[in-house]
Amino acid sequence: MKLICIGRNYADHIKELANERPKDPVVFIKPDSAILPKEQDFYIPEFSEEIHHEVEVLVKIKKVGKHIEEKFAPSYYDEIGLGIDFTARDLQSELKSKGLPWEKAKGFDGSAVIGKWVDKSKFNDLNDLDFSLSKNDEVVQQGNTNLMLWKIDGLIAYVSTFFTLKKGDILFTGTPAGVGKIVPNDYLAGKLQGHELFSVKIK
Repeated sequence: MKLICIGRNYADHIKELANERPKDPVVFIKPDSAILPKEQDFYIPEFSEEIHHEVEVLVKIKKVGKHIEEKFAPSYYDEIGLGIDFTARDLQSELKSKGLPWEKAKGFDGSAVIGKWVDKSKFNDLNDLDFSLSKNDEVVQQGNTNLMLWKIDGLIAYVSTFFTLKKGDILFTGTPAGVGKIVPNDYLAGKLQGHELFSVKIK
C-alpha cells in the first residue's frame, strides 16, 4: 500500500510558494508508515521548526491497474476522502536548494492524515467539490476540485503510467493556497462539502 501524492496542482498554491508551474503533474510517494494512526495526535518532529499543513482531497484505489486510460479511471475507485500532507517546509526548502529528493520532508512518520471515506455516489460532480481546513476554528485553506490543474481521472491515468496501482493505494490530489505553519496546541479540522471528515490535535 502506497500514498501517491501530487504537488503543484492548484495555481494559487504554486504562486504562494513561488514555484514554477509544471508541464506535467509533480508526483512523489509517502510510505505507509507516514499514515497518522486514527485518533492519534500529531507530534511536531524534532528535526523541523516549520511544519506546514496542506489539506487535500483523497482517492482510494479499489483494484490493480496499469496504463489506465482516463476514460476508464472511474472504475478504479469508489471512495473519496480528505486528509493532510504535513510538510517540513524548512527541510524541503533545504533539499530543493541542493537538488535532492523531498522524501525526508514529506514522508516522515505521521505526515499523512487520512479522514473518513465517502462513497463517490454521494457527490453529483467530483470535479466540483468544496473542501476546507480550519485551524483553531478559523478557516485557513479553502479549495474546490474544479481548480485542479489536473483532475482526478487524469491523475490516475498519468500516475498509472509509472506505478502499478493496487487496491488500497491512496492518491493525494494536491493542496490549494493557504498552507501555513502549525504549532503545539493547534486544532485542525477538515471538511468536504460541508461535512467534517477529520480532526487532529497538534502536540
